[in-house]
Amino acid sequence: MADYYYQTGGKLPPVPDPTSTAPTIPLPTVTPTPPEFEHITGLGQRTLWVLFVLMLLSTLSFIGLSWKVAIPKRLFYQVTTYITLISTFTYYSMATGGGWNYHHVWVTNEHKHDIPDTHKVILRQIFWARYADWLLTTPLILFNLGALAGLSGSNILNTIVAATAMNFTGLFTVYSHGKRTKWGWYAMAWLAFLTVGWHLVINARATAQRRGGQLLYNPIALYTVVVWVGYLIIWGVSDVFGGISPNETVIAYAVLDILAKPALGFWLVLGHDKSRDVQVNVDGVWSEGFGHREGVLRVGDRDRDADA
Repeated sequence: MADYYYQTGGKLPPVPDPTSTAPTIPLPTVTPTPPEFEHITGLGQRTLWVLFVLMLLSTLSFIGLSWKVAIPKRLFYQVTTYITLISTFTYYSMATGGGWNYHHVWVTNEHKHDIPDTHKVILRQIFWARYADWLLTTPLILFNLGALAGLSGSNILNTIVAATAMNFTGLFTVYSHGKRTKWGWYAMAWLAFLTVGWHLVINARATAQRRGGQLLYNPIALYTVVVWVGYLIIWGVSDVFGGISPNETVIAYAVLDILAKPALGFWLVLGHDKSRDVQVNVDGVWSEGFGHREGVLRVGDRDRDADA
């Protein structure tokens, strides 16, 4: 049975006092095991570079597409551009050797028949830059989906807060102490995700139905939920419990990132252009600036209008 616990401050597991009385029966000795390093190799590094290029090309494509539409119709284009732009920075950071650290885990193997326990430390590479990316891009993706469905600002905010909680609990899962604590944080991440899924599949779906935009929104929402389930599964078997190697983790997240960001973005903006039922036009301050009358707040106008 293995008991996992975190190494803090370089503190090692307790060892017998060498000044104590030696036992009458000699015990087997165990040679300390050197630390094990789990990190990406050339395959993982090349995957990061490929994703950087794909995210960069996607960002440039969204910028080019946004120039072809009027400013009131650019909302989805701009937000989608921000999503892939943030991921471009993230993948460049990881591909150039940044955005990660080693997670120190002590493994204690208990033995029977008076054989001393054996200990080893595993140093696993964790890309914390991913979590910074998710904390920024997930709210933008949910804003796009909420606007597409016509969801109220209050419900969009609730969905974004639930997604932020999901990302934070996932980060705490990776860096927490012990299996029980990890399971606790991981369960909280799933609960937060279920809240997000309820808003996307039930709440926003009903709103899209009332607006007549269900033909575009419903498959996009279901697609997003399925892809995010994939994130949580890879999250659990890789960063939380170390079931797959860092290289396999990078490749799995690369596939999911392509599906969740560029692929979803193109589907959203091109589908929105072709659908007349879900057009989102933002006028006033958005397109005309703060000098536009609809975007200017004049104190006392109501009183003067009443007097007239």
